Amino acid sequence: MPDITRGVRAFTIGTAISRVLGLVRESVFAFLFGAGFSTDAFNAAFRIPNLFRDLFAETSLSAAFIPILTTQKQKSKEQQNLLASNIFNILLLIVSGVVALGILLSPIFVKAIAFGFGAVPNKLSLTAHLTAVMFPFLLFVSLAAWAMGYLNTEREFFVPAVAPAFFNVVSIAIPLLLYVYLVHIGTNPIFGMAIGVLCGGLIQFLIQIPMLYKRGFRYKLYLNFNDPQVRKILVLFLPVALGLAASRINIFVDTLLISFLQERSLTWLNYAFRVMHLPLGLFGIAVGTVTLPTFSQFVAEKQYDQLRSTLFDSLKLVFFLTVSSAVIIAFLSHPITRLIFERGKFTAFDTSATVQVLILYVIGIPFMAGIRNVAAVYYAYKDTKTPMYASFISVAIHIVMNLILMRIIGYRAFPLSTTVASCINIAILFALLPRKIGTFTIRPLLSYFVRLIIAATIAGVCGILLHGVLESALEPSFLSYAIALLTSGVAALVVCYAVCLLLGVSEVKDYVRRLLKS
Repeated sequence: MPDITRGVRAFTIGTAISRVLGLVRESVFAFLFGAGFSTDAFNAAFRIPNLFRDLFAETSLSAAFIPILTTQKQKSKEQQNLLASNIFNILLLIVSGVVALGILLSPIFVKAIAFGFGAVPNKLSLTAHLTAVMFPFLLFVSLAAWAMGYLNTEREFFVPAVAPAFFNVVSIAIPLLLYVYLVHIGTNPIFGMAIGVLCGGLIQFLIQIPMLYKRGFRYKLYLNFNDPQVRKILVLFLPVALGLAASRINIFVDTLLISFLQERSLTWLNYAFRVMHLPLGLFGIAVGTVTLPTFSQFVAEKQYDQLRSTLFDSLKLVFFLTVSSAVIIAFLSHPITRLIFERGKFTAFDTSATVQVLILYVIGIPFMAGIRNVAAVYYAYKDTKTPMYASFISVAIHIVMNLILMRIIGYRAFPLSTTVASCINIAILFALLPRKIGTFTIRPLLSYFVRLIIAATIAGVCGILLHGVLESALEPSFLSYAIALLTSGVAALVVCYAVCLLLGVSEVKDYVRRLLKS
């Protein structure tokens, strides 16, 4: 059975670098512009190409592109490169057209997504101009996702994962370099951020080109919409895109419903989501990204026993990483939230509210991570419809739960419904999985999962107790809070590992060894 942990380690390291630089980028943004007229306009403008990004890039493209590209790879490198070149050219043509229309229609898009800006003089106009500047970002990020798909097929995960770090570096440097110049010529310096996004997106694509050539890609001037492989990709692509569209509708409905709740509810949810997404992005998405090309190869080579064993090995790995981190974060949620956010206008009351949301969110991290992993099996079998239907059902449950529970528990309904819907989503995928890999028993995996929860809970209790002792022994300051949190977090992880071994979860020893192996 192939060891996927090498790919997981590479992807996680690359993603961690990107996420840290992303936080630096946000800090620079806040330092230069604070919060107000210009930042509202920039954030609204950046949302518009990002909405199209879900359609043309990353998840939807990878799910459709990688399985078919893997099949072509089995035939020959020539066939693989021909298909990759064709998809590149089709993307270049179609997305360029969308970008051109987006630039021309940016005032209309802005009015649709930020209609309320019209009450403030020149705010809609500034947002429309920023949108026009940033719309080509969609093309660059789509090509970067294409490059990621090719490299993932070649088992190269670090470069695609770290590529967004270069986006962040460029989008930090350009606003800093242009700020004084733009002010001098009488232009709003927020355009430096827009130019930074545009150039950063281009760099995110270009930085992957050397590795593409190292892995054997050779561009072919070939464009054929009638290619049978392109039609297969399109058949796979549409259900994934529809599933993502359901998620977008879900976010739209959530935003609409939250607007009826108490002030700051959306802010608390956004801050908690940002913290929750760190372990999900580092571990859950890492394993799901690495397993898709692996599963696709097994299906192409008809190695179904290998597929089954690797699936359950990868699920145990993702649960080990996410259950331990999620439970420990839940126990340490208050010191984590206070350390990151509680300063200036973010009060202790805001910390308390955000903590409640964070705990409800992190409970669902293992399920959210598992969904991506199990869905990869369906994608490998070129079945994107089943995950789409599961997504539709979970979205419907999510919306219904919010409508019912928001009257009872307010903003807490939204993270709770997210967790419940994720649990139902993965349950549906598991229930239908025997159609793909044959019958199996889930009891060993459930036993493993329960023992992980017990170990992580004991570790979380130890972590929060140690944090209380350390905090009372140190003078109150940002540094002392950081030391106490870091020490208690590391101690909790050590306890979790030790308790896992005591409970007979021997797999964790192997996973730690494989993840740390050079």
